[in-house]
Amino acid sequence: MTRRHRNYTIEFKQKAIELSYSRGNVSEVCKELDIPTSVLHRWRRESKTYGKNSFPGHGKPKQTDEQREIATLKRQLKDMELERDIPVLSMSKY
Repeated sequence: MTRRHRNYTIEFKQKAIELSYSRGNVSEVCKELDIPTSVLHRWRRESKTYGKNSFPGHGKPKQTDEQREIATLKRQLKDMELERDIPVLSMSKY
């Protein structure tokens, strides 16, 4: 029997991770929450790697705090370079 794809909230994922660490038994928690053990193991691994950025949702990439800051700075630099390179139109001609 195949399971259908289910969407879980960020809060549910975080609570499931906390519960699995406090109880120390992943398979028991999975049975109670009706989730596959592979899913909970993946959530735990992602939580350990990315911390609070583990579950960005909506197809956004998972990033560490440093990666997120670098991406923000790159966007700001690109915007500033674009501003600098656009010629300023003189209002005196009009």
